[in-house]
Amino acid sequence: MKNILLPVFIAAIIISCSSRTSSNPTNSNQVKETIMKNGETSVDYAADMAIEAQTKDFLKMLNTGGGKPMETLSATEARGVLEGAQKSVKVDISGVEVSNRTITENGLTVNLIIVRPSGSLGVLPAFMFFHGGGWVIGDYPTHERFIRDLVINSGAVGIYVDYSRSPEAKYPVAVNEAYTATKWVAENGAQINVDGKRLAVVGNSAGGNIAAATTLMAKDKQGPEIKFQVLFWPVTNADFETTSYNQYANDRFLTKSMMKWFWDNYIPDVEDRNQVYASPLKASLSQMKGLPPALVQTAENDVLRDEGEAYARNLNEAGVAVTLVRYQGMIHDYGLLNPLAHIPEVQSALRQAANELKAHLYK
Repeated sequence: MKNILLPVFIAAIIISCSSRTSSNPTNSNQVKETIMKNGETSVDYAADMAIEAQTKDFLKMLNTGGGKPMETLSATEARGVLEGAQKSVKVDISGVEVSNRTITENGLTVNLIIVRPSGSLGVLPAFMFFHGGGWVIGDYPTHERFIRDLVINSGAVGIYVDYSRSPEAKYPVAVNEAYTATKWVAENGAQINVDGKRLAVVGNSAGGNIAAATTLMAKDKQGPEIKFQVLFWPVTNADFETTSYNQYANDRFLTKSMMKWFWDNYIPDVEDRNQVYASPLKASLSQMKGLPPALVQTAENDVLRDEGEAYARNLNEAGVAVTLVRYQGMIHDYGLLNPLAHIPEVQSALRQAANELKAHLYK
């Protein structure tokens, strides 16, 4: 997979991982790391020079606003917190056409929201989109601008999968719904004017977890074929004692306590969290071999940083072409949060993802 050149202002750690099957043997299965900035952080976010300035202003608003910790709220109340944050900023959601489709397969009924570039004609490639929010919060309205930006910049159709959230539904319901929807689009794409043979999966946070699980399930079930995967700051494991979990446990939007609460809602049985469709980082190299090429983005100031990067390195070790980019100065869900959408680093990150989708889906 070709290396991605990023604007210098991103200040990212770039890790380009080429598959063993690369046509360039000199770059085969090598991991190149370029550290462009010191990523050390301090306990006090307010004095932490490693946090991008406008992001720090956002954190100050969150941390001094007097709101209750999310893990002390009901699921309904927690959902309202993200909804309110996303509605607090006006963003551009123009340039797309939105329609709905409900499918029923194998006893599962799943609602799909189909987002096309406005005025697009003919059959287009598509990406399945699985939203973040710890499997508990988040929906299409909270992710509308995020999906729209990917659609506009990639030229592909975005298919939002309205999977069942926790605690109302427990694992593996969401993963099964995601796989079912992906398989349906692959086999019936013509019904919604997309090419089911040019299909990617995309997800942020818990949605990245579901996207990764969908690729593993598709391999296990021998289909459908997935051309590419984009994992934005994904959940890949239920280990709360990594360096990043301990370093960024508090005051950086997503906290350790919040993630424990999400996991408790999604998979109360701790043993079940070791299953590969729950924790993709548990997958063996043989299970990962042959998975789709991947782009994995992580944020420096994120409890999930280390597990996302570990998953990318495991993909590489399994011979999968993967590019991993850590965005320095950023916090969890930087690409999703509407209050941060104007920041150049955020815009560049989404353009990078869209360009990679275009490159893999328009081959």
